[in-house]
Amino acid sequence: MDDPFKHATLGAGVFYKDPMAALTWLERAFGFQRSILVTDPAGNLVHSEMRFADAYLVIDSEWSSDIASPASVGGKNTQSVYLKLEQGLDEHCECARQAGAEILQEPADQPYGDRTYRARDPEGHIWTFSQTVRHVSREAMEAVSGWKIDGWHQD
Repeated sequence: MDDPFKHATLGAGVFYKDPMAALTWLERAFGFQRSILVTDPAGNLVHSEMRFADAYLVIDSEWSSDIASPASVGGKNTQSVYLKLEQGLDEHCECARQAGAEILQEPADQPYGDRTYRARDPEGHIWTFSQTVRHVSREAMEAVSGWKIDGWHQD
């Protein structure tokens, strides 16, 4: 049966002490779009989803003792979200900076062919954004890095 919500094969969930504020911030800073927002009669979040290109992300509260925002555990992260941009990485970084993101890694070209930047959101989640700027063969990457690489993207 077809998925009426058109979810990608993989989605992720990110948990916040204040998920309603996170929804607004993620729209402004990173360009996410709300796709589903479910609240109870008191206005508390029940479920939300945001879209970024073909990816979806659940933004949720700390709904059990097993679930926490980095803000609740001394800033520690046990995961990170990676998103691929088609273009405009430097402008995306500047928009995130203006919205209050802490830029942990300024935009920089990587030896594997992407330009990336890394940012921390107001509750401490770390986000990595990348944009392909050139194609690099596995052999070229091995020569530059000194690493042995099994598997590589299709040239």
